[in-house]
Amino acid sequence: MQTRSLVSQSDAPQLTGRRTRAALGIIIPTLQEASNIQVVLDRVRRSLDGLGIDYELLVVDDNSGDGIESIVSRIAAEDKRVRILVRNAQRGLSGAIFYGWQHTDAEVLGVIDADLQHPPEILPSLWKAIGEGNDVAVASRYAAADGMKEWNPLRRLLSRISTYLATPFQKKAIRIQDPLSGFFLVRRACLEGLQVQQQGFKILLEILVCGNVRSVAEVPFVFGQRAAGESKAGLSTGLNYLWLLRKLWHERKT
Repeated sequence: MQTRSLVSQSDAPQLTGRRTRAALGIIIPTLQEASNIQVVLDRVRRSLDGLGIDYELLVVDDNSGDGIESIVSRIAAEDKRVRILVRNAQRGLSGAIFYGWQHTDAEVLGVIDADLQHPPEILPSLWKAIGEGNDVAVASRYAAADGMKEWNPLRRLLSRISTYLATPFQKKAIRIQDPLSGFFLVRRACLEGLQVQQQGFKILLEILVCGNVRSVAEVPFVFGQRAAGESKAGLSTGLNYLWLLRKLWHERKT
């Protein structure tokens, strides 16, 4: 399983025309999400504009061919904080996130899904948690009383089992309820030297186990239903997760 290390902050590519380093760089990984991307970008920008920070949004698309590139390019022409990066011969959620992080010089990095199951409106709360000194701020489905109420019982059960399997790998000092969340912010300094499983879906767990993380805050949210399009989860998702656990177990033993 291919892994790759994140470049250090000093080696990160500099953005043309930027006078200062962005405070926050959020990656929106996409595959067949053209029907959602306009709404996602609009809601994310509205949520961040009130913070008064220099931010950028990078849509990383795995060559969907569904028109998303033209949609984002049109938005980017009006808002220079928005960019799109297309990966032509690669697949994998963690790889897309990692690829986006390599193409921003932001001091704090983040990720949010494009299917609107992650509400962009809690981004200010995540940013506040980072501002309070935490290394990682996680949008947590399990910190909320009914964070999974819109999921069917079988999917909730599978999610709980997956989370349970991750428990032994977490560091006791920073153990959290939702280590498999796909919606979070992290300081770049926590990722230096981290080897990421490119085909995986659970990059947060890798960060918590192998990254330079000292403190984590969980912000509760209710995980919503997909707005449009189809879920990418399937058998390969589960197999990649088991491979990740095997990788983390090996790294613990070495």
